[in-house]
Amino acid sequence: MSGLAPVQTSAAVHAAGPITIEPVRTGAQLNAFIRLAWRIYANDPAWVAPLILDIKNTLNPAKHPFHKHAEIESFLAFRNGEPAGRITAILNRTHIEFHEEPAGFFGLFESVDDPEVAAALLGTAENWLRARGMRVIRGPMNLSTNDELWSPGVLIDGFDKAPYILMGHTPPYYASLLESAGYAKSKDLHSFWMEGRERERHMRMAEKLIARSSFRMRPLDMKRLDQDVAIIQQIYNASWERNWGFVPMTAEEILHLAKQLKPVVVPSLCMIAYAEEEPAGFALSLPNLNEALRYANGRLLPFGLFRILWHKRHIRHARVLTLGVTPKHRGKGLDALLILNSFREINRAGIYSGECSWILEDNLPMRLALEKIGGFVYKTYRVFEKPIAT
Repeated sequence: MSGLAPVQTSAAVHAAGPITIEPVRTGAQLNAFIRLAWRIYANDPAWVAPLILDIKNTLNPAKHPFHKHAEIESFLAFRNGEPAGRITAILNRTHIEFHEEPAGFFGLFESVDDPEVAAALLGTAENWLRARGMRVIRGPMNLSTNDELWSPGVLIDGFDKAPYILMGHTPPYYASLLESAGYAKSKDLHSFWMEGRERERHMRMAEKLIARSSFRMRPLDMKRLDQDVAIIQQIYNASWERNWGFVPMTAEEILHLAKQLKPVVVPSLCMIAYAEEEPAGFALSLPNLNEALRYANGRLLPFGLFRILWHKRHIRHARVLTLGVTPKHRGKGLDALLILNSFREINRAGIYSGECSWILEDNLPMRLALEKIGGFVYKTYRVFEKPIAT
């Protein structure tokens, strides 16, 4: 792995020395902040190392548009001079203004199995947000629902399954650490598992429904990517407006996301739906690049990129990443058409299974639509929150 020894857990940590917390200000501290994950997950075969460069760029105000409407501060916890935990406190002004809610967030949380370390980290983030007028803290959010390094929440089940592209993975004890620090459930997010080879009947149904539908669908046009990204931004902001955790995505954010995803996007797996000439919905699926990323161990150089490209040829699963239907066109079956069409195109790409994620626990229309075509929940992520008003 990284060459670092796994961190101690359990009672051995509790007997260790005092905890110190340091803000991440130097390059050496940032490297320690990032590399801590390699120590936490050294013995976890399901974990897939994120690309170190992606984390550095996302945390860099000069390289990521999130920072134009947000403020963050990252912290490291130490025991006896050894990193034992990390956290990022997040003030997202767009969320505050859109929801008219004085809520801040924490993210990129990692900790040894020690409530004292977790409490020290969370308390530091709480104090940082409280000093800026926040009355609630929520998370983990990494860094927002629009700017995800990986998905929100900590795993509640499905620990033995490797995460899919842009989805998170955490140890089983994280929920207990948060609860012991006074945090309670805010929202559960689900990942649905789909087995495509078992749905030939549904694929035939999709062909008939799509042929009869008044909606027109077309794949992403890579030659006019900027224009299509603007259309997707319009649909996304309209269709997700009332969803939990939503904040409007800026033009800069969605263009940044499109640039990140461009190397892995398959145009036929990103479909835009129209009602006559009006954009009405879209669905984006991605091959599960994590199946190749796990061989890079977080680094593109000197051999990581070669390994990714080599193993990318053998990807056998996909993730349905996002789907949106504008309010005007809901209740007309477009969501079901987009789901069915997504799996039809995934099957045509030679992929026959994967996940749909993440789905809010109270998004009953989407859950029912997935269950009708054989999907079932196989992972649950939980976002926590805590009042922090003085």
